[in-house]
Formats: sequence, C-alpha cells, structure tokens
Amino acid sequence: FRFSVVCEKVHRLESRLGWKHKGIEKRFEAMDLAQGAKLAGRVSGDSTVAYAWAYAMAVEALTGIAPPPRAIWLRALFLERERVANHLGDLGFLGNDAALSFGLAQFSRLKEDWLRTHHALFGHRYLMDAIVPGGAARDIDAGGIARIRHEIESVRSAVVLIREIYDEHPGLQDRFIATGRVTPELAAKLGLTGLAGRASGQAWDRRVEQPCAPYDELEVRMATHRNGDVAARVTVRFEETLESLRLIGAILDRLPSGGIATTLGVAPDGALGIGWVEGWRGEVLMAVHSGPGNAIYRCHAHDPSWQNWPLLEHAVIGNIVPDFPLINKSFNLSYSGQDL
Repeated sequence: FRFSVVCEKVHRLESRLGWKHKGIEKRFEAMDLAQGAKLAGRVSGDSTVAYAWAYAMAVEALTGIAPPPRAIWLRALFLERERVANHLGDLGFLGNDAALSFGLAQFSRLKEDWLRTHHALFGHRYLMDAIVPGGAARDIDAGGIARIRHEIESVRSAVVLIREIYDEHPGLQDRFIATGRVTPELAAKLGLTGLAGRASGQAWDRRVEQPCAPYDELEVRMATHRNGDVAARVTVRFEETLESLRLIGAILDRLPSGGIATTLGVAPDGALGIGWVEGWRGEVLMAVHSGPGNAIYRCHAHDPSWQNWPLLEHAVIGNIVPDFPLINKSFNLSYSGQDL
C-alpha cells in the first residue's frame, strides 16, 4: 500500500497488488476436469468451499451430471461453516485493532473450536477437498450431527453475549463509527459487492436473490446496513454469523439420505461451464472452458475482491493512518484471489 498523507490524515491510497501471483490460471491448463477441483479449492484458502463449489458447478454443467441431493445439502453445510469461521476470526481481529484484546481472545477461542470440529468430522480444518465435481467427498453421521447441534447453540450464546459487549463498549464504538465510510451512492457506482456491499446499502446476496439448491428451500435472511462504515461492516458480520448458525441447524434438519457422489461424465470439446456461489466475502465465479478428453482448455476464477479493492482505497481517504488496519480488516479482501 502506498499512502499519501499530511500529518496522519490519509489523502490518497494506492493498492499495489500482484505479490502473490502464482500462475494459477496457467496451471489449470495442464489439468483435466477432475484434477482441477483440488487447485480450485486453493485459489484463496479462506474461501476453499466457495471456490470448490463454484468449480464443481461449472464442471457439472459441462458434463451434464447432477450431484445427489444429499451432496447438495452437504455443500451448503460446508459453505455456512466456512462463513462462520471467517466471521469469527475477523470479528476478533477487529476488536483487537481497536485495542479490545478481550474480543480477539474470545473469538479466537470460538474459531479454534470450530476449526477443530471441521478436522474431527471432515478431515481438514478449512474443509479443503470436501467438495468435488459430481458431489461431495465428505459425509456426516448421527454422532457428527449431534456434535454440530450442540456446537451451534454454544457458539450462538457466546456471539450474542460478545456482541452486547462490542455494542456497549464506548472506546470500541468510537473507533468503529464513521471510520472507513463508503456511501451507498459510491458503492453502487463502483460495484461494491459481498458483505462490504451489503453494509453500504447494496442489498444483494446470491443465496437470496438467485438461490441455487438448496438455498431455494432455506429462506435466507439477508443482513444489510446503510452507514457503510466499520461499524456497519461489523454489524453485518454479527448478523450473518447468527443467520449462518440458524441455517446450519435447518440444513441438518432437512439433510436427505442417500449417496454423496455421481460419476463424472465427459464434457464436449470447446464447451463453457459457469459456477456461481455466494462465498463469505462475496460472489465467487468460476468459468471453465473444456478441451479434448476432459482437459481444461481455460479456467478463470473471479474473486469479489476484484471489485472491492478500489473501494478500500476510497474508504481510507480522510481517515488517519492508525485507522487503516481497522478499515482494511473490516473488508478483509483477498490478495491470493486477485493475483491469479
């Protein structure tokens, strides 16, 4: 980041990206459709479920297969658990950036327990490789369902209590309110998306506006705000966390029986498949162009950070330098998802 400042007030910020460039798009071209699933889940590690699902959706469109109903519901379970994990971590760091180390300690504890459940039930703390084209690679039994039900009630109680502490802490609110503001008008003009967009009056959530299965049966409650500052983004995170906990319970209630994977078919040469999923940060899109013999001719991964980095530059203007870490974390954009 290159800052232009007078004393401590920021007059301009330039983001210089590209330092995490890994050649991901070119690497896809040496893989077939089945192999690409592993790389898709590693485009941006904190959104592995969203990318894996979007990639699987694109490949399934290419090959003309449909995943089993149980796999679809398991994907939603994984996606909501990923959303909760990231919000818990960021809410803790946001408290810490405003000098409330208590918040970091409590949310770090909650996130660590959450990730340990991932490892115990699904084999990976961040749910990597849980979704594959044609279905899911991880299932859950009755014991795992009981563990998650107990966990979501425990986490819900803790989040509600800590939210009251955040809302009533004058020092925290002094740092949050009016800091890093993006007006709804600017957000609409520059295409701010995801949770940051919803905090600036952009009422769009793929799970609500254009839901794919099983979200078309879950009636997701969209969290929105209009102030567009750090406080608004914190509020959206709290509300989305509580809503995801509710959704996880609803998914477990309606989880169908049956298989979790379908054999991958053959894609025609030169076909295009698109996958589109609402990840925790915003919309994740995967476009896959097939080659001969199920090879990947071209694959593009689109992270919501593409749209949102320019808005971070605007949000910082007029604030003081010490507020930049707080503003940056309230967006928490992906470097890896941008630097393909």
